[in-house]
Amino acid sequence: MTNQRAPRYQGKITSWQDDQGFGFITPNGGGPSIFVHISAFTTRAIRPQSNDIVTYYLGVGDRGPRAEQVAFVLDRAVRATSGGAQTSSLIAAAGFLGFVALCVFAGKLPLATLGVYCGASLATFLTYAADKSAARSNTRRTSEKTLHMLALGGGWPGALVAQQVLRHKSKKASFRTVFRATVFINCSAFAWFLTSTGNHMPPGL
Repeated sequence: MTNQRAPRYQGKITSWQDDQGFGFITPNGGGPSIFVHISAFTTRAIRPQSNDIVTYYLGVGDRGPRAEQVAFVLDRAVRATSGGAQTSSLIAAAGFLGFVALCVFAGKLPLATLGVYCGASLATFLTYAADKSAARSNTRRTSEKTLHMLALGGGWPGALVAQQVLRHKSKKASFRTVFRATVFINCSAFAWFLTSTGNHMPPGL
């Protein structure tokens, strides 16, 4: 347990593994990097990232020094940007599903279409959650190919929500590039089926 009379230090997160929930802080003024776990942060409203400035108490864990009671040093603009990205993703996912529902009620798409998107989104969200849990417990992971196939099959709204709410697969550039491609392909196919040509395709084609 941290001694509340101990000095509070400041440093920068120079390494962060969000999937596994830990990283390292480089103290101001130099010195050995300090281990930090996600459970040590005093707020869960903002996920840690590399280059975040934080303050902390220095404690001792099983493997040596570790940061405790870690707090962000952020201005309001940075906090607003972080919250805005999450809000935009939630609006995009809800907006798309709302549009699908509108098309169904307007008679342009069968009810099954909405069911497929909602079911695929729920399954994708749960798969992301299971993969993040596996990453933290160092057990067998879900392949990125599987996550992309779920998104391509209509689960991308659920993936978008999971990436922001769970903060999973939201930073890796190569993953994000392929994910955007799956969203584009799925949305393009959806738009095509709304056209007169796509709407009159014979069943099974």
